[in-house]
Amino acid sequence: MRLTAATLDAPDARELAAFYLRLLPGWRVWRGEDGPDWVHIRPPDGGTGLSFQTEPDYVPPDWPSRPDRQQMMIHLDIEVDDLEAETARAVAEGARLAAVQPQSDVRVLLDPAGHPFCLYVDARPGGQ
Repeated sequence: MRLTAATLDAPDARELAAFYLRLLPGWRVWRGEDGPDWVHIRPPDGGTGLSFQTEPDYVPPDWPSRPDRQQMMIHLDIEVDDLEAETARAVAEGARLAAVQPQSDVRVLLDPAGHPFCLYVDARPGGQ
């Protein structure tokens, strides 16, 4: 078995995939795996990717979670070299900074479909 992707639902798969293609330099649509309701993207090395599926009844999750609202099912953690610069770039590409920021060394943002994702700098000695 091999994990090939995590799939995010959205009102428009192609629109959300286009956002992540702008956000993740070098990522590309994988082997023509796109259509009106499905897009699969992968990093340049061909590793685990992201897929996007159109879901007409999609409801964005609340961040932070509340018991009476749509719960977050998954979020993406994206390592960056410069937290402030990449946060500004993500916002320029269409993300929104979340109102609640629980950690000073992580930025929680919402993609155009409302999925939370986190940008962070690996502060451990030697990185990973």
